[in-house]
Amino acid sequence: MFMEHNSVRFPAVAGRFYSLKRDALLREIDQYLRPQSATEETLDSALGCVVPHAGYMYSGHVAGAVYRMLPERSRYVIMGPNHRGRGAALAVMSAGTWLTPLGEVSLDTGLARAIQEQCPRLVEDAEAHSGEHSLEVQIPFLQRSSGDFKFVPIVIGLVDYPLLVQLGQAVASAVRHSPEPVMIVASSDMNHYEPDGVTREKDEKAIEKIHQLDPEGMLEVVRDENVSMCGYAAVTTMLVAAKELGARQARLVRHATSADTGGDAESVVGYAGIAIT
Repeated sequence: MFMEHNSVRFPAVAGRFYSLKRDALLREIDQYLRPQSATEETLDSALGCVVPHAGYMYSGHVAGAVYRMLPERSRYVIMGPNHRGRGAALAVMSAGTWLTPLGEVSLDTGLARAIQEQCPRLVEDAEAHSGEHSLEVQIPFLQRSSGDFKFVPIVIGLVDYPLLVQLGQAVASAVRHSPEPVMIVASSDMNHYEPDGVTREKDEKAIEKIHQLDPEGMLEVVRDENVSMCGYAAVTTMLVAAKELGARQARLVRHATSADTGGDAESVVGYAGIAIT
């Protein structure tokens, strides 16, 4: 369960979504980060990505396929949905550390404040992050792939396109003025709890709009096609920011559903791993 003490956020889903013990977690992550071939490329120009946030046994292979292609960064902005609906609609934490079984990671106070200056609706609110797994599950991957880094955690609990554009532009401005390169991570699962074939079809429609770098079009597809994609607001914001920073293309790295790892094909969750360059 989430706890705060001396500005430390303790893990909420360790032992459920991923291994609680350090050595077991390292083995778990390493199997997903292991390249599939000697010629697997690194996308050195990547600006952002979409990665899933389910339990590693279901979606770790999709997240790992993306993370092993990304260049190492020392700074990240990680955005995801507010599943629990706690706290502010746009919530950030700007100081302290987050703890996982692999150790502590510091929050990037300067980068967080630079984003807040350009988007005043983004408020400091640790409660909105309490128990939320969508950002937490990304941290062990980055601890293993990038080593020492700082990050800005943002959870989004609203659907207001103009405000998401403002947030995306604020993120882009902060990234542009950062003295070090920053990777923008959007944490989202795709369609939920429908048959495998239905979910794949719905996912493909949303993925097509991401391919087109069309954040508003993606929101329209999610609404019009009833795609229960939980992190669509985070993906929208990331796309806005990436386009502001000169993004030219999106690459689908891997698409899967929970049925691929032995789940019930009649009620699945979709997972997409996408890199933005």
